[in-house]
Amino acid sequence: MSSLNQFIPSPVIAVASAYQTHLGGIDVFICFAQIDDDNQLLLLLRESHALRVGDLVTVHLDNRTGVSEYDAELSVYRLSYKGRVTALNETDVTLSPVEYQVYYGISVALEYRAPGYEFPEDPRVQNPLPCTPLTATPVMDEEEHDNKVGVLITKAQSQPHTTVMAFLSSTDDDIFFITLPQTFKSSLMKRDNQCYFAIDNRASFTFENYVEWNYSIITGRVHQIATNSALFNEVRELFISKNPWEVGFFSHPDIEMYHLKAEKVVCPKR
Repeated sequence: MSSLNQFIPSPVIAVASAYQTHLGGIDVFICFAQIDDDNQLLLLLRESHALRVGDLVTVHLDNRTGVSEYDAELSVYRLSYKGRVTALNETDVTLSPVEYQVYYGISVALEYRAPGYEFPEDPRVQNPLPCTPLTATPVMDEEEHDNKVGVLITKAQSQPHTTVMAFLSSTDDDIFFITLPQTFKSSLMKRDNQCYFAIDNRASFTFENYVEWNYSIITGRVHQIATNSALFNEVRELFISKNPWEVGFFSHPDIEMYHLKAEKVVCPKR
């Protein structure tokens, strides 16, 4: 088994998420992750948790330490890690890998699937997303202009799914993102439209001793923006202005635009 340490520094800031199987709902943590030689993860949480041995946890990590922001090619290593809890105490959690993929740009540099593991089938029906309640383009948050991407956390079977996404955010904590309808994340949102979005603040905060300051977490329900609306066209132009290298993608005729209407904000900058 190739070592993840050759791609990701350790310890590293991580976004971890898990279902509260015995409480209902989902927990999202900003934490440090220590990568062992056998590719187990030791999560160093900054708060107590309700995890149990055997629970499944999804973790996003990247090698952005010392890099203020992603560039156009996403030329940092990014790791989507699905693990199972094998040991824990009040603030530390050890995970053994079930499946992971290391990405560089849009290419997979390393992947692993535990022997006997099969991705769970998802019998949930896909339904059209509700239409956004917005009728006009909101005022965008200029403080987030340097934060090019965040981590979208959606509800897959067995454990959460994480995806790095370009985004826009408003001063009222609305989150906007764009994808194609055939993507996995799109199918998940159409099965359950509650999701979380972790905004990477490392363009503004790099205080390693205050790990939770490096992200803001927003949770809410996802809505869709009609492609024939003025709102769609105005927000798309704002996406192109923020991420001009993505103009080809944002101009694709099949894209869908989503609006995450915030219900709760965990904002470390306060």
